[in-house]
Amino acid sequence: MATNGQAPALKRQRVEKEAEHISNGEVAVNNWSSPGPAAFDFRSDVTTTPTTRMLNAIASTTLLDDVFQSDPTTNNLETFIAELTGKDSALLVLSGTMGNQVAIRAHLQGPPHSIVTDHRSHIMQHEAGGVASLCGAMTLTVEPSNGRYVTLEDVKKKTIISDNVHACPTKLVSLENTLAGVIIPLAECQRISAWAHENNIIMHLDGARLWEAVAAGAGSLKDYCACFDSISLCFSKGLGAPIGSIIIGTQAFITRSRWIRKSIGGGLRQAGVVTAAARVAVEDTFLGGLLSASHDRARKIEEMWKGYGGKTVHPVETNMVWLDLEAVGVSVEKFIELGEMVGLRLMGGRLVVHYQIRDEATERLGKVMRAVWKGEELNGSVDIDPQELKKGGKVAR
Repeated sequence: MATNGQAPALKRQRVEKEAEHISNGEVAVNNWSSPGPAAFDFRSDVTTTPTTRMLNAIASTTLLDDVFQSDPTTNNLETFIAELTGKDSALLVLSGTMGNQVAIRAHLQGPPHSIVTDHRSHIMQHEAGGVASLCGAMTLTVEPSNGRYVTLEDVKKKTIISDNVHACPTKLVSLENTLAGVIIPLAECQRISAWAHENNIIMHLDGARLWEAVAAGAGSLKDYCACFDSISLCFSKGLGAPIGSIIIGTQAFITRSRWIRKSIGGGLRQAGVVTAAARVAVEDTFLGGLLSASHDRARKIEEMWKGYGGKTVHPVETNMVWLDLEAVGVSVEKFIELGEMVGLRLMGGRLVVHYQIRDEATERLGKVMRAVWKGEELNGSVDIDPQELKKGGKVAR
């Protein structure tokens, strides 16, 4: 029999064993009818899992070649997204990183050139230096003066407008919306866009989570996309598709992007298996109105934390809650450990609330908060049923 000291370690080991994805076919941790461990995973919205509707769409999809632009499912998705965003054309890509890099490289015809972006942006922090290695561009980073989002005044301070032979003139401004769950207001995007275009500077948007800003009522897809020459949208984060992103812009831009996508190995053959699920994700999750519920849950989590006297690093505007763990004297490692003890996957104070998170997960998170603030023992207080992790249960929508 395990002693009290051994119990937490044994419980964590059991949770980790049951929650990990096993690929040998002996144990089906996730199934298509429920989110499985994703329902208890606050690390990111990339943990969302595909639905039965997506599986059915994949099973009945067309299987023709996208490199030859002959797959109807893929062509229809690209047309659908172009119309949804008010742009001329669209191009499927495998990931948001690929979409951003293809778009930036398509715009930048040749060096010397620089791009201006938020110092926290995905293209700066999480794309393996692709702007330099793939696009040959220098990156000029901006720190938002308001601590939340980039403004026109911030962009102006970093932009290089010069024909001096010693300069590296700015050719593109890349914004990310949302970033850290915070929305760049539509009016601010319009201000930056108007000034940039007056100075012959291209505007790109990493809109991996633009769906969230629109769901929060910040503006329509068409209004936001009208500010930019190109936009990258992600299907596999909050929308829940298994894979895929898309870039949109003018027909000429997409024609060049298609060539660049091919040059870096991004052309797909039977692309319908990707685009069929992506179409369902847009229709069911975004157009179906499922994102706003995750925003409500995020605000509830924020209220729980602040109810104990806690602070947040950023305001909760969409689906992210940033708990200030340092202010309460709790290490990231300890917070993750507490989450493991009640069957939650955490990644420090950043909590990403996606539409598959269950009420049960929120309740367990409350137990973690009480442990942090009131010192309540978690040992033996939560009985984590491995079968529950496998089944996932009904998603609270």
